[in-house]
Amino acid sequence: MTPTHAPIGRIPVVDVAPVAEAGRFPAKAVVGEAFPVHATVFREGHDAVAATAVLVAPDGTDHSSAPMVDIAPGLDRYEARLVPDRVGRWSFRVEGWSDPWATWVHDATIKIAAGIDVELMLAEGAILLARAAARETMPVEDAATLRYAEARLHDIHLSPEQRLDAALADRVRSALARTPLRDQVSASPHYPLVVERTLALAGSWYELFPRSHGARYDEYAGRWISGTLRTAADELPRIAGMGFDVVYLTPIHPIGSSNRKGRNNSLLTEPGDPGSPYAIGSADGGHDAIEPTLGTFDDFDAFVARARELRMEVALDLALQCSPDHPWVTEHPEWFTTRADGTIAYAENPPKKYQDIYPLNFDNDPAGIAAEIRRVLQVWIDHGVTLFRVDNPHTKPLDFWQWLLADVAKDHPEVIFLSEAFTRPAMMATLAKIGFHQSYTYFTWRNEKEEIEEYLEEVSGESGAWMRPSFWPTTHDILPPYLQASGGRGFAVRAVLAATGSPTWGIYSGYELVENVPRPGVEEQIDNEKYEFKPRDWSQAEHLGIALLLGNLNAIRRGHPALRQLRNLRVHPTSDDATVAFSKHLSAEHSPTGRADTVLVVVNLDPWNTRAGTVEIDLAGLGLPEQVTARDLLTHEEWTWGSTAFVRLDPAERPAHVLALEAP
Repeated sequence: MTPTHAPIGRIPVVDVAPVAEAGRFPAKAVVGEAFPVHATVFREGHDAVAATAVLVAPDGTDHSSAPMVDIAPGLDRYEARLVPDRVGRWSFRVEGWSDPWATWVHDATIKIAAGIDVELMLAEGAILLARAAARETMPVEDAATLRYAEARLHDIHLSPEQRLDAALADRVRSALARTPLRDQVSASPHYPLVVERTLALAGSWYELFPRSHGARYDEYAGRWISGTLRTAADELPRIAGMGFDVVYLTPIHPIGSSNRKGRNNSLLTEPGDPGSPYAIGSADGGHDAIEPTLGTFDDFDAFVARARELRMEVALDLALQCSPDHPWVTEHPEWFTTRADGTIAYAENPPKKYQDIYPLNFDNDPAGIAAEIRRVLQVWIDHGVTLFRVDNPHTKPLDFWQWLLADVAKDHPEVIFLSEAFTRPAMMATLAKIGFHQSYTYFTWRNEKEEIEEYLEEVSGESGAWMRPSFWPTTHDILPPYLQASGGRGFAVRAVLAATGSPTWGIYSGYELVENVPRPGVEEQIDNEKYEFKPRDWSQAEHLGIALLLGNLNAIRRGHPALRQLRNLRVHPTSDDATVAFSKHLSAEHSPTGRADTVLVVVNLDPWNTRAGTVEIDLAGLGLPEQVTARDLLTHEEWTWGSTAFVRLDPAERPAHVLALEAP
C-alpha cells in the first residue's frame, strides 16, 4: 500500500517512521517483534496533543494500537511500539489528536492553586468526565470510576483541592489512558509494512563446505577422497549441540574442469584438486544438479531431514555464475559477455582473477535468465531449502532481484534470502529495501571502540526498519587483521560482539579451532577451503574453549528475548578506551515471557591486556530501579550494581560480561 498525498490534518502528523523512500518500499518487521513507530505531532496554540500508533492487518482492519510517548520534550517527537502476530502485508498509521483532558488538568492545576476561576474549572472538568464516561467504547468499570470523580467535582461540601484530587486520582488517569478522550483526530497516510517469520530477524548460522566433512587422503591411491552429503550429515549433531539454527552449505553443484583452480586460487592444479564450488557447472549439470562426488538428491533429502530432526534449517548458496563447462554456456551463449576476440569474459575483481567463472550478463535476455533462475530456486525449495545466502547480489540488476524475491515470497513466504554484498552503502541499503531479508555488514572490519559503538547504533537505528544486519566475524573469503593477530582471545571477543550485537549472526566452520593463519598479504586464510579439501580434528576444539563459548552464547540468546530484537540497543559510556558496553531491553508488555528482559554486554576489545574502568548505566531509561542484580550469564556470578559500575576484564580469563540486569 503506497501512501497517498492528502491535506494536512487539524493536528499535523509529519515525519512518520519507519518509512522507506516515502513508502515506495515497505518497512520490515517479524512476527512478535516490537517495532518502533515515530512521528512528529503538534498543533496551533497551547492545548495538549497526543498521538496513537495504529497497526493495520493484511485484511485492512485495525489490528491494535499503542499510545505514543513524547520522547523529545519541546521537539514534539513521539514513539510507540507495535507487535504484529502473523506473516503478511500489513500497514500502519499515526493518529494525532487534541487531548482536552490533559489540557484541563494543566489549566485546572494552575488556576485552582492560584484561586482563579475555581468553580468554573471544576465544572468544566465535570463536563469532560461526563462526556468521557458516556462513550460506548468506555468499559463499564472505568465509566463508573469517571462518574464517581465527576460527582466529587460537583460536591460543594469538599474543598476545591479535594475535588481536584478526586479528578486526578490514579484510577481516573488509568481509565482515561486506556480509553482517552480524543478530539480533532487527524490520521497520517497508511504506510506499508511487510511482516515475516521470526528467523528473518533472529537466528544463528553455521557455514560449512560439505565435501570437507568426511574427506580423507587415500595413501594407497595417492589422492583425496571427497566427503559427501551423508558424511556431512554426521556433523549435524555437533553443530546443533552448539545451538545453531541454520546450517549453510556452500554450492553443492557440479564443478567445472576448464580453468579449474588449484590451491589458494592458483592457475596450476594438481591431480585430484577439487576446484572451487563457485565454478558451477559441468557435463553432470548446472545449478539444479548435485556434484556427483557429494551424492544424489536422496542424500541431500536425508541431510535436510536430519537437520530438521535437530531443529535446524538448511540454507544453500545461490551463486549466479558459471564454469565454462556449464550447460548454459552452450545452450544460451547470449547470457554471457562476449569479448571482441569472440571469447567469453571471465570474472575479475582486480587484482583478483577468476578464470574458472563466467558471470551472467542480464542485458540480452533478462526475462529468460530470470525465468531459469526462478525454476532453479524452485528445485531446491521443493527439496526443503528454506534459506538462500546470495553470493555477490550487487553484481546483478536490482530490478531482477525485486521481481525474483517478490515472486518467491508470493508462493513461499517462509523462504529467507541473505545478501552477501560487501559493497557501497547505497547498494547494500537498496538491496535490503527491495526484498532481501538479511544483509552481511561492515561489522567484520569494525574494531576500535568508537567505530563499534557508532556501528551498533547505526544498524539498530532507523536503517533497521529495512536492513537487518547479519554479523559474521569471518567468512570463507575474509580473515580480518584483528583475528589474524589476536588468536583465541580475539575470536572470543568477536563471537561475543557478533552474537549479542545483532539478532542474526554466523560463523564459518573452523572458527572453533581458531583458524587465523592468513595467506601472505591478504585478508584470507591460507589454504582456502574454496580450493581444497579441509578435514578438521574437532576434538581439538575442546581445549580452546571457543566451541563451548559459542554454545553458551546461543543458549543465552534463546533464553533472553531482548537479544533477539534489533531496534532496542543502547550504548552506555565507559571510562576505558578499549571497553564497549551496550544493552538490549524488552519491556514486559512486549516480551513473549510476560517479564521484562534486560541484558548488558561489556566487552574488552584489547586481546592482550587487562582493562578496568566504569560503566555508566542508564537504569531509569531501561525501566530499572536505582540498584539492580547483575547476573553474569557466562560465569553465573552476581553483583549488586548501581548506575555506575566498576568492571575489570582480563582477556585470558574473562574477555566480556554478558549480564542479566534485574530488580533485586
